[in-house]
Parts: sequence; structure tokens; C-alpha cells
Amino acid sequence: MPTRVLLVRHGATLLTAEDRFAGSTDVPLSPEGLGQAGSLAKRLTGQEIVAIYASPMQRTLETAGILATPHGLQPIAEPAFREIDYGHWEGLTRSEVETNFQAEYAIWSEDPFTIAPVGGESGLNVLNRALPVMRRIVERHRHQSVVIVSHKGTNRLLISSLLGFDLRGYRDRLDQSPAALNILDFMNEVRPRLRLFNDVSHYEGIPERALSEQLSRWWPLPSSE
Repeated sequence: MPTRVLLVRHGATLLTAEDRFAGSTDVPLSPEGLGQAGSLAKRLTGQEIVAIYASPMQRTLETAGILATPHGLQPIAEPAFREIDYGHWEGLTRSEVETNFQAEYAIWSEDPFTIAPVGGESGLNVLNRALPVMRRIVERHRHQSVVIVSHKGTNRLLISSLLGFDLRGYRDRLDQSPAALNILDFMNEVRPRLRLFNDVSHYEGIPERALSEQLSRWWPLPSSE
């Protein structure tokens, strides 16, 4: 039996809908996000989950708490899984960053894995703290199932690294919707198989995330027509 990691992104926040850089900004779940997390909790009720780890941010701990309740568990805060820090872009919308930091944003967009905003983190910084902890969790819970609740950027970096993708394109090629479920089965600490990716079927019928949230500058907003 492989070790199963259910890797979850937190539910939606008000900043999610506004398409802001909010990695280190601590905000709670929105009412929509609470509903998304509740739907995922119902989906996972029958799973045999032995532990739930979460980034220490409010939005991730709230999501983890909702998921933990049916299993009688308490979320374990793990700082390594916090979101990427966007430095002096924190709290700004994507359009504001593109306008006010045009040259910096253009360079970062080409390689967000090794380049960081001023005062912030690169994708490499995030992976260096998150990946070793995930591997320790897999080793600690061998042949069991655990949940890790993290963030959009952190999840994409972990999945890209574990599957051997070109990490320079993690923002353009992978998405993570609010309260999305990913499933990774590990035969050992370094050989996972991706069984499920960015699945949000548990909240069909609940309003989707706002159309203003872009994957990256390469992907236009969905048409309203």
C-alpha cells in the first residue's frame, strides 16, 4: 500500500476574487471559501486519514480545521508549507504590479522559480523549505493517508518538482483552484504518482471562483459570453 498524500489548496478568500498577490498576507476564508472547504470535508469523511498538516496561515488552518473535524483530528501547523512571500508586491493586484513595477515583473514572469520580487521569495526558496518536510511526513506516515493543506504557489511547486517538470513554467502550466484536491501516492519518499489533480467536483453547484483570478499573464480571463 502506498503512502497517500491528499494535497489541498485552502478555500477562497476575498483577496482570491480580487486577483491580488497575497502570499504572506494573513486573511480568513470568505463565505464561499468556507462552503468549498465544507464540501471537501464531506467528500473525505469516509477516508482513513491519520493526520492533517497545514500552513500556519489563517486561511489554511481554517480549511484544515473543517477537514479535520469529521476525523476527530487537530491540524498540525507546519510553517514550511506557507505561501510564497511576494515582498513589496504583497496586497497589490496583478494589474497594479504590471503597471508600477513593469521591468521587475517582466523579468520575474520569465523565471519565477529562481527570481524573486524585491523583499520576497523565489519558487526555489519555497521548494527548499516545503519539499524536505513533505518527504519527512511521507516517511513518518508510511502506508497511511495524510492531508496537507497549503497554497496555490506552494502546491504547484511541490507537484512540479515531484513529477520532474520544468519549474520555470510552474505558474503558466499548472493551476490550483480554491479548495482543490490533489492526490499523490508515494512508493517511497521520492517516487510519487499523481492520481488526481486540481479536482473541485466536491463543490459543483457552489459558485466557482471569481472570473477575475488569472492563472498567469499568458492566460487571458475567461470570456463572459
